[in-house]
Amino acid sequence: MEWLGLHLFSELPATGRLILDCRHEPLLLMVAYGVAIAACFATLDMAERQSHGEDPTAHRRWRLLGACCLAGGIWAMHFISMLAFQAPLEIHYDVSLTGLSLLIALFAAWLAMNSLDRQHMRPRHYLQGAVLIGLGIVCMHFVGMAALQTGAQQHYQAGLLLACIAIAILTSLAALLLAHGLSKGNGTRHLMLKLGASVLMASGIVATHFTGMSAMTLVLTDDTPLSLVSGDNRMQLGLTIAFIALLISASCLSAALADKKLQSKEHDLRRVSNLLNQLDQVRAQLQQAAHYDALTNLLNRRGFNQVFAERLAEQVADGQRLAVMFLDIDHFKRINDSLGHAAGDELLKVIADHIQAATRSQDLVARLGGDEFCVVTSLKTRDEARHLAQRIMQRMKDPIDLGGRRMVMTTSIGISIYPDDGLTALELLKHADLALYQSKGNGRNSLHFFDNGLRSRATLELQLEEELRIALLEERGLCVHYQPIYNRANGQVAKLEALVRWEHPQHGLLSPDRFIGIAETNGLIADLDLWVLRRACTDLARLVQHGYADLKVTVNCSALTLGRDALASEVQMALLHAGLGAHHLELEVTENALMGDITRTISLLKRIRALGVALSIDDFGTGYSSLAYLKRLPLDVLKIDRSFLQDVPDNQKDCEIIQAIIIMAHTLHLKVVSEGVETVAQHAFLADHGCDYLQGYLLSRPLPFGELPPVLESLERRRMPFILDRDTVPPGSPDLFPDNPGHRASASVAQQGR
Repeated sequence: MEWLGLHLFSELPATGRLILDCRHEPLLLMVAYGVAIAACFATLDMAERQSHGEDPTAHRRWRLLGACCLAGGIWAMHFISMLAFQAPLEIHYDVSLTGLSLLIALFAAWLAMNSLDRQHMRPRHYLQGAVLIGLGIVCMHFVGMAALQTGAQQHYQAGLLLACIAIAILTSLAALLLAHGLSKGNGTRHLMLKLGASVLMASGIVATHFTGMSAMTLVLTDDTPLSLVSGDNRMQLGLTIAFIALLISASCLSAALADKKLQSKEHDLRRVSNLLNQLDQVRAQLQQAAHYDALTNLLNRRGFNQVFAERLAEQVADGQRLAVMFLDIDHFKRINDSLGHAAGDELLKVIADHIQAATRSQDLVARLGGDEFCVVTSLKTRDEARHLAQRIMQRMKDPIDLGGRRMVMTTSIGISIYPDDGLTALELLKHADLALYQSKGNGRNSLHFFDNGLRSRATLELQLEEELRIALLEERGLCVHYQPIYNRANGQVAKLEALVRWEHPQHGLLSPDRFIGIAETNGLIADLDLWVLRRACTDLARLVQHGYADLKVTVNCSALTLGRDALASEVQMALLHAGLGAHHLELEVTENALMGDITRTISLLKRIRALGVALSIDDFGTGYSSLAYLKRLPLDVLKIDRSFLQDVPDNQKDCEIIQAIIIMAHTLHLKVVSEGVETVAQHAFLADHGCDYLQGYLLSRPLPFGELPPVLESLERRRMPFILDRDTVPPGSPDLFPDNPGHRASASVAQQGR
């Protein structure tokens, strides 16, 4: 087979002379190998840049540049290796064929770079690309060999020729795999892998060339004369081509390195831009979370304070008026307790929608926390604020379907007006809050405007709270007065009810109704009850030591104190500390205090009663009475509230109620105490109907502990003092018959003595 003057897959001619004295210049061979390594390394870099390029134009640019670099390197390696070939013949090169070999090298390199541009390479893609590239390299080699003009015929052995083609294809396959595998990565290890891959690829290309050269045999015909080799410039030409090829590879590497740095900076800038965008999003989310309520999407307290301050500044500049409304949902806690917090959250969303629907678009609506909302609106007259509040209250009464139930909620509203009720946001909010408490105190589902009287009362309550806290801490100013409770059967003092008093340095002696509510609101009631319990036990222990062994002391226990599991142990410790027997103590609890967690309450009362302490139910008939609960409670005494006795014996219904209570109590084996006995007729009525114990101003008013012994001694001498005369009262004792007997200085938790 003859192709371009080359005898491929043919036998040597029978005649002719073989050129055996052929060798290669070692230096040029080393230069050719170095050029191939540099070209392969630069090509791998071009392939890497091509895979990282995001712009299609950049893809094409790096593909073309890589193809030129690879083609130039392969062609230069081939041409320098041909220049290194030495034979005893005159050697010339055909320019057109040499140029054609370069074009074939460019085509093969372009095929290689194009194969690497696939996102997902399959095995058939690698194989197809390797065959085409390998054949292209072989074609380039043999076209270059055809350009070799020596006057001798070139014959090629079939076996080595096939080996040359196989090496070219395998080298191309390895190059594609390595280039695709090394397209991503960085660092020293990646660089070393890429350098090793370049050496391997260059070795394959060089092996392809010299396998083809080994397959070649030069044959001179008999009539062709031998010609001596004249002086040539092969060394200079080879080095020049190597220099140009290396310069091209270096330029490509420089471009790749510059692009890599530029792309890295672009990536950094893009990453920074993305981070900035994320920070903006996070900032917006934080702004949303910081200033808006996640449940209702209304402004929260922080956002409201900021917007309200801005709105207030605008109103100051314009000279207009503002109304600040505090809203509190009535009995919202019952929803959470009965239906759960999830239902409560759903209810808050509906309520927020109702409030927004009742207000105008320019009004400021916020949820300050829990079930508290606030509305700020511009107005000209106070009536506008009243009408808006009434619209909100009316809209709140729309039925709401929640948890399978249809319910109607109400709200209490407090209103303050700028500039009448304050000039700053803090003042307006505080005064609206005070007006809200006024609405809640007046039965809820109402609205109230702020007035200066509310501020005075709030200031006084705050002062009393601070001073009460100090009085409890230092045990200074608090004292206990005792009101005797008489046994109707024998007329003796059977019990003493401990009633707390506060000797205030500015306001004088304060009755419990002035400070018990403050103590309950601010978490001081448990400490106050415990202090009274200890003092009462200590005082009675002293009386017992002086001969009053049959006396008992009754101590009031608030609902909040009754809710503490530690109460039983505290009662026991108070008795032990005073050295008083448990049978001398009686705890009084109100009906309302018992109606909480009834199961837990019964368990606690049983533990207290197991100590030997008696239990009585105070203010019976004024709370949520339940006979079913009453029969389960471990009680000893039932105390009739004074409100039932006020119109006795003139009011027939009250008389019948008292008779029924006494009969019911005796049926349940309970003793009966009637408080508020202030007239002889009341005393006679109770005595006639079997009331066990009597207590009231007719018999004795509450006395300080220091005044008890002489009164008890006087009563002991008389034995049956149903009604005391003024002559029996020791000098210095308080008036037992005040001008206004209807006024009672003592109050329990519900307007009664403590």
